[in-house]
This record gives sequence, structure tokens and C-alpha cells, in this order.
Amino acid sequence: MGKNDEITYQNKDVTMKAATDFFKGQSFSIYGADVPEIVDVKPTNLPVIEANELRLDNLFLLKDGSYAIVDYESDYKELNKQKYLGYISQVVKKLYNLHGKYFRIRMVVIYTADVRPGMTEPILDLGAVRLEITEAFLIGMDSDLIYREAERELMDNGVLSEESMLKLIIYPLTFKGDKPKQRAIGRVIDLLDRFEDEEQKIFVAKYVLVFTDKVIDKSNAERIRRMIMLTKVEQIIEDEKKEAVNKAVKIADREARKKAKADKEEIVIKLLKTGDSAEKIADCTGLSIKEVEALASR
Repeated sequence: MGKNDEITYQNKDVTMKAATDFFKGQSFSIYGADVPEIVDVKPTNLPVIEANELRLDNLFLLKDGSYAIVDYESDYKELNKQKYLGYISQVVKKLYNLHGKYFRIRMVVIYTADVRPGMTEPILDLGAVRLEITEAFLIGMDSDLIYREAERELMDNGVLSEESMLKLIIYPLTFKGDKPKQRAIGRVIDLLDRFEDEEQKIFVAKYVLVFTDKVIDKSNAERIRRMIMLTKVEQIIEDEKKEAVNKAVKIADREARKKAKADKEEIVIKLLKTGDSAEKIADCTGLSIKEVEALASR
């Protein structure tokens, strides 16, 4: 297992369980893929995925009723089409078992800035089977603008718009070559400290890992993983603090109620000693006649 394979394998568990509700209502068209809006997100759980392979392990239901499988590549290989056919076969089988019918499947491949339009062949026609890939090329995205906009939004509000988040998670892949990508990953990690919304922070951190697993070095991967875990620990501590405060409020409220009841009973006993009737005392204190009579029999 190589360096990046090891990083990928170690981080698969913390990244693939990321909440994907964020993607609902969004579209991969922001990356240049001509596909409709996402209306739902499901885990694929594809058995054909290797144990050490990290990817967008989600199945995206689109507005037109089709499903999209999304993968990303830093280079173009004809052999990858065999992998995509495997993904599609498994998804078709899964959906048929669940719904008893066949759905239109889109294979979306997002290429890093290392791959230019014209370098790929999106169609594989085998006669009996035809694979047509929906391609997106990040080489056309303005890297500097993506970072500047994210930096400005965090400075102004401490949070990012949905569009800026989608762009930031693929920001490192808008650079050519491993070293520029690595520097960009470092810049995103530094930017994570400025997030005021913890859910946004965790989302960006996890999906930067997903999208950069083929190039990220061990030190940057560890920085992101520690940040994710620390953020989760901080959230747990904060939740425990809130729980402790709520518990203390409930205890104080319970004690106050006990004291109020004891004070009221003491007043009733004093009134009984003056010879007032149970009906009159009940009317004055708000207790029932039975409660007054019970105190009188003590």
C-alpha cells in the first residue's frame, strides 16, 4: 500500500460518514457538469469499491428522476471506463431490487485541472452496451477568485454561502500538478480556523479529504483529521455543558416548587389555627378543600 493509499484507508471511515444533506438542492453544474439539481442523496455502498479507495460514495437522485454516480480523476485512463461500468451495474441492481424497475443512470466524472477538454473520450460504445460520461473540467475555474470569495465571506460573516462551499471543497483540484495542489490544501486548512459554523467547518474538512485523497500528503491529511476530531470533541463538550445547565435549571426549579409548596402549607396551617373554614382557606390559597382538610388532620 502506497503513501496516499494508506492515508485514504485511514480516513475513509471519518469522511464517508459525512452528512450529505448539504448537497440537496445543489447541482454539479457549478463544476461544469450538465446535470439537473440534486433532490436526494443516498449512500451507494458499492461492493465493487476497493477498501482503500476514497470517493464520493453517494448516489444522487436528480430533479429529472435520474440518478448520478460521481467520481473524479486527476488523469484520463481508458481503463477507468471498466470501473465506471462496474459502478453502474451495481447501482442498477441495487435500485431494481429496491424499486422493481430500471432508472436512467448518469456517470459524472470531474477532472482536475491536469486534464483538459479534448484529452478524454467520454463515450464507450460496445454495441450491446453504450457508456456516455458526463464530464466536468475544473481547469476552467478561477482558483484565485474561489479563495478570495471564501476568504471575504468568512471575514464578513464567519460562514460561507452554499456555492462558495461547493467551490472551496474542490479548490485544490483547480491547480495543475501535485505541489500546487498541496499548497492549496494547506491554504484551505488554514482557512478552516476562521469558520464560525462548526457544521460547515466539518463538511469542508471532510470533503476536501475526499476530493484530494489522490494527492494529499500525510501531514496535511493528519491536520484535517485532527481538526475534525477536535471539532467533534468541542461539540461534545459544549453539548455536555448545555445538558449540565439544563439539569441544574430543572433541579433549581424543582427545589423552588418544593419550597413554594412548603411555604403555602405553612400558611394554611396558620390559617387553620385561627379557625377559618376549609372552604375559605382553599379560596384564598388556591388549594383544594381536600388538600386543606388533609393538612388540618396532621
